[in-house]
Amino acid sequence: MKLLEHEAKALFRSRGVPVPPTGGVIKTLGRLSGALKRAGKGPWVLKAQVLAGGRGKAGGVKLAKNASEAKAAAKAILGMRLISPQTGPQGVLVHEVLVDKATDIARELYLSIVLDRREGRPVVMASAEGGMEIEQLAREKPGAILREPVSPARGIDDFQARRMGFALRLTAEQVTSFVKMVRALTRLFIDYDASLVEVNPLVVTKKGELIALDAKMSTDDNALFRHPDLASRDDIEAGALEKQAKKVGISYIELDGSIGCMVNGAGLAMATMDTVSLAGGRPANFLDVGGGANADQVTRAFQIILKDKRVKAVLVNIFGGIMKCTTIADGVLQAVKKVHLNVPLIVRLEGTQVAEAKAILDKSGLPMIQADSLWDAAQKAVKAASEAPR
Repeated sequence: MKLLEHEAKALFRSRGVPVPPTGGVIKTLGRLSGALKRAGKGPWVLKAQVLAGGRGKAGGVKLAKNASEAKAAAKAILGMRLISPQTGPQGVLVHEVLVDKATDIARELYLSIVLDRREGRPVVMASAEGGMEIEQLAREKPGAILREPVSPARGIDDFQARRMGFALRLTAEQVTSFVKMVRALTRLFIDYDASLVEVNPLVVTKKGELIALDAKMSTDDNALFRHPDLASRDDIEAGALEKQAKKVGISYIELDGSIGCMVNGAGLAMATMDTVSLAGGRPANFLDVGGGANADQVTRAFQIILKDKRVKAVLVNIFGGIMKCTTIADGVLQAVKKVHLNVPLIVRLEGTQVAEAKAILDKSGLPMIQADSLWDAAQKAVKAASEAPR
């Protein structure tokens, strides 16, 4: 799960990491005046709250010297469709604006903690060249990035953080502040099962203070049961169908193809999507109905898939391991009767009692196409989707 800037800054603040004074988030112009007062005397910075980088270049970050400029900036940002390299051409709609007190910047640095999957542990990364996207910096100046591995048990050691601080050309007093900040952010990373904690830029003010001017954080969805404060948050990245699927315990991700996929098991779902692509089609979704799917879950999965108007055919690819194929076949039949399927249905079953399951489907008299293998199913689904009315 990705956090919005203001959400990440709230966590930073709770760990003692310095961030700019804030007036909070507004969703309407009527809330602006109160936000400006809470942030303190201007100038202020108004920032679009979206899960994408490149906001400044896209017009989503504006400096306001007085209340009238702040009102104009908020009016321009709220409701805008922000388009950046990270959003794609469709962009994202801005519903919220963060109002922060502006900071006098002397230097910009880069700081992050990331999960190094090759080493199997967190790594602190820093650079004296903040403000740039780390990917661009890594390509153009890989030697400018400092790295320190972190112990998942005890966090980063003081000597490691001091070494980074002096390499960033900070003064002795600033290094002391830097060590505290790095230790706090590393602990936050570990405590919240994060995959990324990023400060870009980490600024040195004209008074010599270190402030996290921006904040980015991503956590592991599978660990949300340990973090009820995050689990209750609405995932703004998810679409309406994804939110509906989550409520009923179905793993669903909407894609842009025309072949709806219903599969049990994440690995099999990925293999199904790859095979559909190899056969010349495009999957409309990733959907893992679960290893112990019952008729009700299968029905709900059908309903979710069919709400996507781009779906021209549905491919069901189920392996009966713990659950027998006959049970799955009965579930598919009940679901098809309930949802009034109006697109071609291709079913491929494999596993325990598969012959009996195929016989059940044959005798049902319901319109469907059976397949003997995943490749056969993918080809039939692509053909059915291509022949469907546009």
